[in-house]
Amino acid sequence: MKASVLSFRAAVLMVVAGMIWGIVMGISQDHSTFPAHAHLNLLGWVSLFLFGVYYHLHPAIDRHRLTFVQVWVWIAATIILAAGVALLDSGHAMGDPIAAAGSLLALADMLLFGWLVYRRAQGQLAGQPSPAPAE
Repeated sequence: MKASVLSFRAAVLMVVAGMIWGIVMGISQDHSTFPAHAHLNLLGWVSLFLFGVYYHLHPAIDRHRLTFVQVWVWIAATIILAAGVALLDSGHAMGDPIAAAGSLLALADMLLFGWLVYRRAQGQLAGQPSPAPAE
């Protein structure tokens, strides 16, 4: 499987979960977990889908092992962060360290994605030689 396919599939699962969550909030008239719902949709649907688009447009790294690590870590970080924020929004202080851990994991993973983007731009992930420095 390619990292882009994993990203697209995970994005669809996340948006379905986010939509169901939104419907439940509407039916119950309890919108206290709206921020967590928004985090799930933004990180889970939008970000994963954009990762998938990037990897699909760069087939040389779409099957690279680090791209799979990046996608799986993002999935985990999204779930941890959304759960932590939901706990906080529900009045449970124990959600604070969970949300913090998810946030830091997401940040670290975004740095990994950035590294993959810059390494790809330099040709280092596609098996190409690094460009010579400009003189």
